[in-house]
Amino acid sequence: MSGFGKWSLGIGLLLMAVAVGCSMLDRIPASVITGIIGLLGLSIAGYDLIDTWSERAELRRRSERARQARESEQD
Repeated sequence: MSGFGKWSLGIGLLLMAVAVGCSMLDRIPASVITGIIGLLGLSIAGYDLIDTWSERAELRRRSERARQARESEQD
């Protein structure tokens, strides 16, 4: 996960906690607004995580293909 994804995760979790606190204090409009922005931050962090995983998987596939090509050339 990149630095941006980590920030998004942290901010998203913080805003979700604030949304729960606002809800407990019966500040529903503030709760809805912070909850929506918090979900947006968590969504960005999730997207970044999936993107990072897919990049790493692609690098593993490429290295495996290169290794197999080298082995077949040696045989």
